[in-house]
Amino acid sequence: MTFEHTTVLLNEMIEQLNIKSDGIYVDATFGGGGHTRRLLDEVGLNGTVIAFDQDELAISHGKQRFDEEITQGRLILKHSNFRQMKDTLNELNISEIDGCCFDLGISSPQVDLPERGFSYRYDAPLDMRMDQRQALTAATIINDWDYAELVRIFYRYGEEKFSKQIARRIEQVRVTQPIRTTLELVDIIRDVIPQPARRKGGHPAKRIFQALRIAVNDELGAAEDGITDAVELLAIGGRVGVISFHSLEDGLVKHLFRDYTIAPETPRNLPILPNEMKLDYQLVHRKPIRPSDEEITANKRAQSAQLRTIERIGKAN
Repeated sequence: MTFEHTTVLLNEMIEQLNIKSDGIYVDATFGGGGHTRRLLDEVGLNGTVIAFDQDELAISHGKQRFDEEITQGRLILKHSNFRQMKDTLNELNISEIDGCCFDLGISSPQVDLPERGFSYRYDAPLDMRMDQRQALTAATIINDWDYAELVRIFYRYGEEKFSKQIARRIEQVRVTQPIRTTLELVDIIRDVIPQPARRKGGHPAKRIFQALRIAVNDELGAAEDGITDAVELLAIGGRVGVISFHSLEDGLVKHLFRDYTIAPETPRNLPILPNEMKLDYQLVHRKPIRPSDEEITANKRAQSAQLRTIERIGKAN
């Protein structure tokens, strides 16, 4: 199967990165290669793109699709989580980048392949690993983690108000036999959530599956590490753009960017801001960029997308 994925906010991301033709750019979430393709087109023959993905299928597809660019040395494709960005670039003797894009969350092929276990619509093993080299799966969490941990991830990552009831029911069922498949878990969730609550808010298992996926892949921890690395690797004038798809991701990005762009409080009578207190970063736009109505009509996945961008304007002494 090919790794086909419709890239959301593609033109907006490329515009936000303000690409220069001889720059070094990172596509932190390679996926189907949509951003990488455009980055390569923009930087031309004198630029370099380094792309990361932890999914073996994405990397395999990328090596075929971009064989010429890899051979030319214009594209370096890394089978790695973007939280290893700084170490990887250091190994490549790259200390600064001119830009980086992140497209957070899950890709369409991961959801559409039943055997990956990401979807509550197909009967499949409870897997949900983006990097299939890792040991932790959704089945491990469901069958081995204690009640308190299940409640924590269901509530924190899925914002599920029936977290306690669902976790308690999982505890009861797994005493008899392990919960191994997606539809077994869906049945448990459906039985616990009251019928009136099942009539609104989409599929009753949606929030629990999101929570499990985030926990299995440590998505928020990885995002914080990777975005922090990318921002700190920026050359002056370089930018980092991040597309998020739900409130947990967007909240993380918003607060990370705020930490870099809001100065500490100073005495009112201070005539000149000391150099050590001047900010090295600024937001490119105060509010996130959202998809057009036309893009949402063509691709429903785009509906919740938000793009935030930060720029480096100086460097601390």
